Amino acid sequence: MTREPLRLDGLSVEAGGRALVRALSLTVGAGEVVGLVGPNGSGKSTALRCVYRALRPTGGTVWLDGRDLADMPLRESARGVAALSQESGTELDFTVEEIVALGRTPHLRGNQPLSARERALCREAMRRLDVLHLADRGVLTLSGGERQRVLAARALVQEAGLLVLDEPTNHLDIRHQVALLGLLRDPGLTVLVVLHDLNLAAAVCDRIAVLEAGALVAVGTPREVVTEELVAGVFGVAATVVPHPLTGDPQLLYTLNSSTAPAGAAEAVRGTPESRGSRP
Repeated sequence: MTREPLRLDGLSVEAGGRALVRALSLTVGAGEVVGLVGPNGSGKSTALRCVYRALRPTGGTVWLDGRDLADMPLRESARGVAALSQESGTELDFTVEEIVALGRTPHLRGNQPLSARERALCREAMRRLDVLHLADRGVLTLSGGERQRVLAARALVQEAGLLVLDEPTNHLDIRHQVALLGLLRDPGLTVLVVLHDLNLAAAVCDRIAVLEAGALVAVGTPREVVTEELVAGVFGVAATVVPHPLTGDPQLLYTLNSSTAPAGAAEAVRGTPESRGSRP
């Protein structure tokens, strides 16, 4: 049986009398990269906040390695889930090296110093995220993209079984976007990632889950999910799907200044078995 490090079971979140996430059920298998996509306000980030315990769901359960996340001590769940959130940041001018080392906090007690292995782990993460040359810089002196890479390095050194990323390519130039997403394909990493760029999602994800108004409307491989019909129905955008010339992954060519999809298109997409893919 395939191990499922993460399972969302009927996850629901309500706030101010409004349902932000509606009975979301989704699994992330060991070594799998699963992407969450959808329009603004569709519940992607809200669902992720429940996984890294920044938000308590109003219904349903988050299962981490078969255990109810809500019953786990915070330190233990922090060893199981590492997060790069949109809210990640610091107002204190720690050095880059100090920020990255904070990723080891769940594994340490009190003022216990880093071991030689942990120091090497931090330096390797900084090298892989191209911030090693910034190790002695104060984090507040960095650009937005540099700071994003530092925070990604901090998440990597946490060595959690599950990596949760909310728009990790924000502020990054194209080279660093490609490099960061390439890291997600490393063996041993299990990833749940929110992405706005459907082409990047199709390139990096094993499966893509599409949310609309807090509900799951499609889930499957990129070839099953990234279709012209779904993009028109859920995002209201006209696009042509073409295969990537090297990988065959679906890629979208958008038509600018086109009219949006007709009313009712989203319902038509949801009613099509091909658009739903194979639900977990």
